[in-house]
Amino acid sequence: MVFSSLIFLFGYLPLVLLVYYLVPRKARNIFLFFVNLIFYGWGEPVLVTLMLVSIVINYIGGYFVEKFKPDKRRMKIPLALTCIADVAVLGFFKYTPLICETINMLPFADISVPEISLPIGISFYTFQTMSYVIDVYRDDAPVSKSLINFGTYVALFPQLIAGPIVRYKDIAYQLSHREETLEQFNRGVKLFMVGLGKKVLIANQMGAMWDAIQATSAPNGVLGSWVGIIGYTFQIYFDFSGYSDMACGLGNMLGFEFLKNFNYPYISKSVTEFWRRWHISLSTWFREYVYISLGGNRKGIPRQIINLLIVWFCTGLWHGASYNFILWGMYYGLILIIEKFVLKKLLDKLPSALLHLYTILIFIFGWVIFYFEDLGKMGEFFVSMFNFSEGIISSEALVILCRYAVILIAAAVASTPLMAMAYEKLKDRRFMWLAETAFCVIVLVIAVSSIVNQSYNPFLYFRF
Repeated sequence: MVFSSLIFLFGYLPLVLLVYYLVPRKARNIFLFFVNLIFYGWGEPVLVTLMLVSIVINYIGGYFVEKFKPDKRRMKIPLALTCIADVAVLGFFKYTPLICETINMLPFADISVPEISLPIGISFYTFQTMSYVIDVYRDDAPVSKSLINFGTYVALFPQLIAGPIVRYKDIAYQLSHREETLEQFNRGVKLFMVGLGKKVLIANQMGAMWDAIQATSAPNGVLGSWVGIIGYTFQIYFDFSGYSDMACGLGNMLGFEFLKNFNYPYISKSVTEFWRRWHISLSTWFREYVYISLGGNRKGIPRQIINLLIVWFCTGLWHGASYNFILWGMYYGLILIIEKFVLKKLLDKLPSALLHLYTILIFIFGWVIFYFEDLGKMGEFFVSMFNFSEGIISSEALVILCRYAVILIAAAVASTPLMAMAYEKLKDRRFMWLAETAFCVIVLVIAVSSIVNQSYNPFLYFRF
């Protein structure tokens, strides 16, 4: 992982950017298409074929949906066949083991559970290809007349591995008419460095703290357990939002504008608000292509509740082939339903501080469910968060807390818009460009040093 990260930062990325700006503008998508495939196939060459098949199927599906548009009934056939093919491929690679394990719970059932390697990023690019065909059907996006352009969209390396989920209608024009500028490139570099800093300097440290808390030889005590899961809470946010920032920054360097994927979710004052700020591209996808397709809120409250439960079941399942993810999705689905139909008037009357505390507790409990695939260990951890018989905090947990206290405080501050607000006030100052340059250089040097010196450098959302 360390070697691959350094190769990307100091080899692949600079070379791609150099050649990209040297080739004629008309050839840039062709160049991007092939370097995207090289990027994806670096670790899994065989699975490039799977991506190419997906590109071709959805390109053809979009073509026939457009061709049959005068006949609404006829155009549904390629739409249905394409979506079924997409879901079938995703289901085979991602959910076959879970399906087999579930069947084995039945009396007298005993089938072997196959070991199937999950293609990196398949959940993201499958949702992108499906959104394309659906948007062509709805007349929300133009049909792609170039297989290369469409392939470039699906395999675009900045956001291919872990999102954000970029819908074709949002960048259809950019694929053929973007004009790269120095200002945009400069903005992309700064955003990339912010994301790199989030990932390496905060997320990795919070993950190391969480692992250290779990590895202690004795119970950590109530406070120790809370410190650990708060560390994971910060790890998953800075890991994923850091990658999203890097993806958007890389997109800027290539002339693309991707929509924002995170908007300080941890400052939310309700769970509804939290999901408007967290993984925005996924929430938008499920709202537009599942919830609205099911009827949304147009068919009465009972049907709306059922639609919400279906959406959140699918949201949980999208994150992984494990029962804890389904439980996590249903947990949020039920809370959102309760907020909307039971607690709304009460929540509107509560002070902001209480609303914020309520939301923090909800998403922290949610991350416990999300993290523990073993439901027994999940239950044990929930008990440890409130079991005062194990003490307030163990000596080992206290040492870990003291070791990571500074970065824990930094993570708390960085999860709010305070730094962004300060930057907005100062960005037009005379020598601000010099401070920004120094910031980027310092982050790069410290991040590279950290990557070289630490073996712990996971991207959590790669497995989703």
